[in-house]
Amino acid sequence: MSNKLLLPYNSGSLDLKNRTVMAPMTRSRATSDNIPVDLMTEYYRQRATAGLIITEGTSPSPNGLGYSNIPGIFNQKQVEGWKKITDAVHHEGGKIFVQLMHTGRIGHQLNLPEGAEVFAPSAIAAAGQMYTVKGGMQDHPEPRAFTTAEVKTTIKEFVDAARNAVEAGFDGVELHGANGYLIEQFINPKTNIRTDEYGGSIENRSRFLLEIAGQVRQAIGKDKVGVRFSPHGAFNDMPAYDEVDETYTYLAEKLNEMEILYIHVLDHSSGNNSPEITHVKGIIRSRFQNIIIFCGGFNKEKAESELDKGIADLIAFGVPFLTNPDLIERMKIGAELNQPDFGTFYTPGEKGYTDYPFLS
Repeated sequence: MSNKLLLPYNSGSLDLKNRTVMAPMTRSRATSDNIPVDLMTEYYRQRATAGLIITEGTSPSPNGLGYSNIPGIFNQKQVEGWKKITDAVHHEGGKIFVQLMHTGRIGHQLNLPEGAEVFAPSAIAAAGQMYTVKGGMQDHPEPRAFTTAEVKTTIKEFVDAARNAVEAGFDGVELHGANGYLIEQFINPKTNIRTDEYGGSIENRSRFLLEIAGQVRQAIGKDKVGVRFSPHGAFNDMPAYDEVDETYTYLAEKLNEMEILYIHVLDHSSGNNSPEITHVKGIIRSRFQNIIIFCGGFNKEKAESELDKGIADLIAFGVPFLTNPDLIERMKIGAELNQPDFGTFYTPGEKGYTDYPFLS
């Protein structure tokens, strides 16, 4: 087996010290008006040995703050909070993209700031419940369907957030089209029953993402734009539908035409009842010429094996980076990994956040 994972990677437009990516992970530590706090600066700084860090999902809009204490990047105070983080990561020689995540129907009024609403492509509530600081566990509400004008306003919010990201010092942005959040809610025909230009055919359901990607590309440059997908993922009540392969073929072809930097494919099959997606990964690879990142259930051995196949260029790790700030060093020498404390993934404070031990 090769040892590609820890070697430098240079695609011409992305120069990384290794082929590892710290996957985006919600951590719910932005406890003051959704502004990144100093504790978050330390968390990301500790993990700057990753080839590339992709931040936790960060909302481009007050309407997208569906979870409690997640960060935004739609006002100046949030930009200033993120600037401390990007400075710290760059000081350690790291690269960092912000993941733009609008939660759409996966939200609750009790988690949103005043004046914000739970919006979605269509007025279809997600099954299940979500946690709110103000009222504990609550059923997902029925969202209000966007008007066509509001869809276009939301696209503009993503573009403005991407500009804010560059101002905050990020190396780029990842558009979160996975895990049942707003972009995927548009893509999926079971959660998007619109009759305007953003609903119906594969082309129409893809339009929301492709317009965001095209306009963000224009605003900040094609080499600063990535997209994340989770084909066949059931997370956040994403129903299965027949034309999945056709949909991701179309999306990969269109994103390839735009020459964006990367597509990041999250494979849920290792963690829940989602089907195995090797086939879809192959489709995306065959249609997209730039960087492919794979994520989902990887350790070092599986990552090396995947890189040897030549389909993925980079491998993203979630929980291993969460629990091991020095994951790269541990993988280099084959050291044991820290075990996750699941009870502190989303709780305020440094416990289970910045206090995971480094190798002595």
